[in-house]
Amino acid sequence: MDQYSYMGLTFDVADAGEPREGTIVLLHGFPQTSYSWRKVTPILNAAGYRTVAPDQRGYSPGARPAARTVYRSSELIDDVVGLITRLDSGPVHLVGHDWGAAVAWGLAGSRPDLVRTLTSVSVPHPAAFIKSLFSSDQLLKSWYMAAFQPPLLPDLLLSRVPIVLDQMLRRSGMDSEQIADVHRLVVDTGALGGALNWYRAMGMTSPPNLARRVAVPTTHVWGAKDTALSRRGAELAEGYAVADYRLEVLPNSGHWIPEHDAERLGQLILDRVHGN
Repeated sequence: MDQYSYMGLTFDVADAGEPREGTIVLLHGFPQTSYSWRKVTPILNAAGYRTVAPDQRGYSPGARPAARTVYRSSELIDDVVGLITRLDSGPVHLVGHDWGAAVAWGLAGSRPDLVRTLTSVSVPHPAAFIKSLFSSDQLLKSWYMAAFQPPLLPDLLLSRVPIVLDQMLRRSGMDSEQIADVHRLVVDTGALGGALNWYRAMGMTSPPNLARRVAVPTTHVWGAKDTALSRRGAELAEGYAVADYRLEVLPNSGHWIPEHDAERLGQLILDRVHGN
């Protein structure tokens, strides 16, 4: 793993391939690390792209501040801005899954000068997600977000009673290998508290930032068997994209698309990149 430092924090980064065609930055979600992209990056590297996937704030050992206030979306976005500017390769193609998709939407909306294309996976534009809470079954699907809000208790429960976390992840569609990876890379390394702080800081984002539209070519990828995200949010996302936009629905996929449907996702990323 390579590293980069920004604002006193040090991030681990999986950097592979040569940028013959450009650079693709990939942002992971909860509760995973850059390792979740391991099946997608070889596809992109073979097509001539350099791939850069950081372990984000709370996950990298050198980037785990304690206060939940420093996990606001603005801070998470700034971390990726710092990474992109240090790559010195001009604007990048941006890909994000789950929480990484939320960061990617925010970055593409606030800094279009740094982003050539956007591919979001599973999680739609933040404003579309909020609207879906009140127009679909999304509120019921998001029960765990409220459960993660209290300080310390969720951290202790999920780390000291593994069956609770395991059952939650299994119901979401993770297989046994993925669940073992979560324990090895997140729980056992002490990253769980920082990862949960992403949820605890959700309410600290200003409404104007949440509603900012995205002016770069965008593809949103959603799995029809996703137990955490409703179709309604995926459909509403188009209203927040003002450039070329595509919604790709994978009928046989659930939430963990980068690992369970890596070949198809890799092709969709390349279709967006080449389409630009």
